[in-house]
Amino acid sequence: MRKRNPWLGIGRDAVALGMEAAVVVGLRTLKIGLGGRRARAEARRMVTEKVDAALALQTLALTGGLGVTAPGAAAKTIRHYHRKVRANRRRLAKG
Repeated sequence: MRKRNPWLGIGRDAVALGMEAAVVVGLRTLKIGLGGRRARAEARRMVTEKVDAALALQTLALTGGLGVTAPGAAAKTIRHYHRKVRANRRRLAKG
């Protein structure tokens, strides 16, 4: 019996993350492009969220939360960011 290559699923998940991130970029561009108080708040939120997500991932890496294998760490990293991106897509799509 052949083992499944874990990188195929990781690649698929990375593509899905990229596609959803592109939607978030578009929604944020529209919101920031309108200008005003809400645009400034969104820009600040965007930067804060990116720093917080990176620090949280770094903490996971330093504490062993990403596992011990390269495919496991890659998959958990993609899931970490995908949760953040999905939450932003849902929030921004509401208006």
